Amino acid sequence: MLRHLTILVLLWASIANIAYAEKADQDKPIILEAEKVSGNDTSQVYDLNGEVLLIKGSIIVTGDDGHIQIDPEGYEFIDVKGTPEAVATFRQRREGIANEFMQGIGAHATYNAKTEILTLTGDASLKRLLNMQMLDKLYGWKIEYDDVKQYYRVFPPKDAKPDDLPMARAVITPRRKALVKK
Repeated sequence: MLRHLTILVLLWASIANIAYAEKADQDKPIILEAEKVSGNDTSQVYDLNGEVLLIKGSIIVTGDDGHIQIDPEGYEFIDVKGTPEAVATFRQRREGIANEFMQGIGAHATYNAKTEILTLTGDASLKRLLNMQMLDKLYGWKIEYDDVKQYYRVFPPKDAKPDDLPMARAVITPRRKALVKK
């Protein structure tokens, strides 16, 4: 099953349109909203509690608790947790084709702006949308998406048993030649 899942994910990555995260996001300011925000400008560490909303360009992250750390080069590491009632969410417009987005949910979402890796854990799903229509969707316990390499990986829970199958699922829309860049 794991081998089939790896093949499926590699297939999805190989047929995906060549589009990356919106590069203009890197230079945008961060807008933070929460019931409580505390920060240390010297260490560039910010904690958010209750109804977290983070906006940076086309990136929108929501959850219940969040932690943001900015490294000396100015790259953010965003860590947001949801609750059983409200999951953590991530959404970002992609460079290239207009109105194409990556959108994900999970109990926990992390995003490293330097490596452009998004990790969703806990009953996670990640979808690629074009004009608000779903093109592709992954489901799993943990999903890792590397926007630079255009690579997706789905991991089962550490205590998963073969009887728990399927541990991951993907829905992949066929690509039309007119949509694929040459």
